[in-house]
Amino acid sequence: MAYVFLFVAISAELIGTSLMKATEGFTRLWPTLACLTAYGASFVLLAQAVKGIPVGVAYAIWSGVGTAAIVAIGAVFLGEPVTTVKVAGISLIIAGVVMLNVNGTAH
Repeated sequence: MAYVFLFVAISAELIGTSLMKATEGFTRLWPTLACLTAYGASFVLLAQAVKGIPVGVAYAIWSGVGTAAIVAIGAVFLGEPVTTVKVAGISLIIAGVVMLNVNGTAH
């Protein structure tokens, strides 16, 4: 169940980050409320996830998957360029998350 909470926390974080630009610096009410609600939900769900997943592993997955996904969302929906440096950076993030998971689950 902890990984379900983590997956939903990542999804909420992606919604919040995707809405960030629409807030126009938190000057537009409804996008701002939606963004802050999504971030709040993400943290609440992450807090639930760390009850069953080591905090370092959960946070690495949350931030790593979130970062990789938001780069993909930016490329597909916002027309942001995908460069070799971005691909290399995302690859390193994924490798780090995998390494933490292997180490975090070994007892």
